[in-house]
Amino acid sequence: MKNILVTGANGQLGNEMRVLSAEHKEYTCFFTDVAELDICDERAVAAFVKEHDIHVIVNCAAYTAVDKAEEDIELCTRLNETAVGYLAKAAEANGGEFIQISTDYVFDGTRHLPYGEEDIPCPNSVYGRTKLAGETNALEHCKKTMIIRTAWLYSTFGNNFVKTMIRLGKERESLGVVFDQIGTPTYARDLARAIFAAIHKGVVPGLYHFSDEGVCSWYDFTKAIHRIAGITTCKVSPLHTDEYPAKAPRPHYSVLDKTKIKTTYGIEIPHWEESLEACIKELNA
Repeated sequence: MKNILVTGANGQLGNEMRVLSAEHKEYTCFFTDVAELDICDERAVAAFVKEHDIHVIVNCAAYTAVDKAEEDIELCTRLNETAVGYLAKAAEANGGEFIQISTDYVFDGTRHLPYGEEDIPCPNSVYGRTKLAGETNALEHCKKTMIIRTAWLYSTFGNNFVKTMIRLGKERESLGVVFDQIGTPTYARDLARAIFAAIHKGVVPGLYHFSDEGVCSWYDFTKAIHRIAGITTCKVSPLHTDEYPAKAPRPHYSVLDKTKIKTTYGIEIPHWEESLEACIKELNA
């Protein structure tokens, strides 16, 4: 019987981990957010892990407001970098495993081939730099660390692109969406399934990439969202990135190569449109 700590439990991925935990009665799961455990408090983290004899920590907590992070550097650094070190140290002290969720934003997105784990990161935003520093902290402080970089996460929980595009599609007659940023949408439940697969096998330390299969732009993603949601009254037009200014630069191409995680843990990953249909169906239920 493994005891699992899931931090950031009120977020998209944390909530999906909670949903799937019902299928994994062989584990005792502890779901915490800031009210239950402040991961920026090193003593509190160490005490919690020791008291509950935690064997696996899955860190779903992060500062993810990409544009706001350009100004809120201190808090972003505390959550995405410093706190990750505290969690990794606590896992190591208890002889446990650590799964840290990272991002495609560790890459600048200037290439046009899918990024593999061996590609050298080059973040160009505060968010990306702090997440990369968090990866380093995790790998330095816990021998059994698995880093999972993911991208374009959405779910039925919280605020995300899918929910926003459905709302705007119903409210507006027209909408402009960026077409020159390419990546892969990822249903958080698919990532949660991959995490449980890793826990079940036992963490094989190192870097891994995970997103759903396939490739699209934000414009293509929006068109698919509206089609699946049955929204026909909103005209969606493609925009260039420079027509939609933002404080933090985004990667123009951040498709992730998932070969390593599929072969290491024996998992199959669905195409992004298939997962999008499942998510919207659940939203409409």
